[in-house]
Amino acid sequence: MKLPRPLHRWNATPARAIELQIRLAPRIICHGSIPRLRLVAGADLAFSPDGNECVAGIVVWDVRAGAIVEQVTARAAARFPYVPGLLTFREAPAILAAVRKMKSQPDVFMFDGQGRAHPRRIGLASHLGLMLDRPSVGCAKSVLVGEFDEPGPNRGDTSKMLHRGECVGIALRTRDNVKPVYASIGHRVSLRAAVRVILACDNGFRVPEPTRLADQLVSRERIPKF
Repeated sequence: MKLPRPLHRWNATPARAIELQIRLAPRIICHGSIPRLRLVAGADLAFSPDGNECVAGIVVWDVRAGAIVEQVTARAAARFPYVPGLLTFREAPAILAAVRKMKSQPDVFMFDGQGRAHPRRIGLASHLGLMLDRPSVGCAKSVLVGEFDEPGPNRGDTSKMLHRGECVGIALRTRDNVKPVYASIGHRVSLRAAVRVILACDNGFRVPEPTRLADQLVSRERIPKF
């Protein structure tokens, strides 16, 4: 898949990374729908035991056929330090290298991480959605920012996540009586559309099928080669 011209380089200091986030966050488009959703590209990443290398995996899932269309992996050195709120700068180079290998043109990217539910409103899903200029959704397993009431017990029940008086995401129950996931806008989708994409990727597990399969993919790749 051909990538747009990059908006910046990734070899930044933490201070410069924060400056970039502040500059880019207003460019995130927080509206849009995907009326004919079919292909969802789920992305995840795993690190070597020493934390110096990472492998990114992308699985393109056909939500109508319930089947894998494509899967790719890529490896990269983890040159940026581990800094909460700046994980995109540590993880993005490997993910973008995997995207370059893709032949599919997915309708939306789904990242195992935050989008607008971020202190500066530009987590991994938003930053990479902007870099790719494609619709993107964040679907995290844990909370970075935002307070919320527990959603109802049934699949599809939701609760708004509020941070500094702003709704930054949705706590979403994807299975009855199972811990919620945390949906947020990545880029070029509304929050309602992000929730719909996640629910459309249900395959009987808490985590949506595209990112669940991507997690399995990078786990397999990490063990024998790192």
